[in-house]
Amino acid sequence: MKATSEKRFALLLAARDSDYVNKVYGGYFDVFVEAFREDGERWDLYRVVDGEFPETGELHKYDGFVISGSPYDAYGNDCWIVKLCFLLQTLDAMDKKILGICFGHQVLCRALGGKVGKAHTGWDIGLRKVRIVKNLFPCGYLNEMDNIPPALSIIECHQDEVWELPPGAEVIAFSDKTGVEMFAVGDHILGIQGHPEYTKDILFNLVDRLLNDDCIEKGFAEDAKFALEMAEPDRKCWERICRNFLKGR
Repeated sequence: MKATSEKRFALLLAARDSDYVNKVYGGYFDVFVEAFREDGERWDLYRVVDGEFPETGELHKYDGFVISGSPYDAYGNDCWIVKLCFLLQTLDAMDKKILGICFGHQVLCRALGGKVGKAHTGWDIGLRKVRIVKNLFPCGYLNEMDNIPPALSIIECHQDEVWELPPGAEVIAFSDKTGVEMFAVGDHILGIQGHPEYTKDILFNLVDRLLNDDCIEKGFAEDAKFALEMAEPDRKCWERICRNFLKGR
């Protein structure tokens, strides 16, 4: 029998698919797979927001885990959020690769002993230039990417942020609005406040939904959409960073 070296990853989905993303992209799972999967890999979906978690006995089969964004607060005490924190603590103890994005970045921080809460400067929606501190990066997968510039634009959509890092963590990117845009613990934990997986189209629709739900004001929404039309996120660079982290390159 031919041996296989298939890598296996899991998406811990902390948000329910919007009608728009489901119709246009096939759901958030497909958005992540399109951004991060490479040939010869298996990706599984666990809708943790609905209480669907991997079995403890199956965790060793995975090479890495990705936690998605969410409209929920990472500091909330919903049963599934508390259970997710325990799962992340288990994965950390197993030295599994864990990539947290937006809510995932924040809940990962919380699970490992840090603090998160409402952003002191309010909502951040649109494109944000973040500065990467390569010499603080605790592993080689970024330092070796010489063509990655020291500042990258990323799509942001959050009103919460990391207040205090967990023990052993390093800030590896910051912006003029958010002090912890990225953090890492060793070579197996990476949190990113922005959305490397988002397209501008997804954010445009999300802004409209936030406006319709009275979460943001009309002028703020218009400014965010106008700024988004004027520039492009560095999606390819972010995808490479995430892929290289997850694959241990």
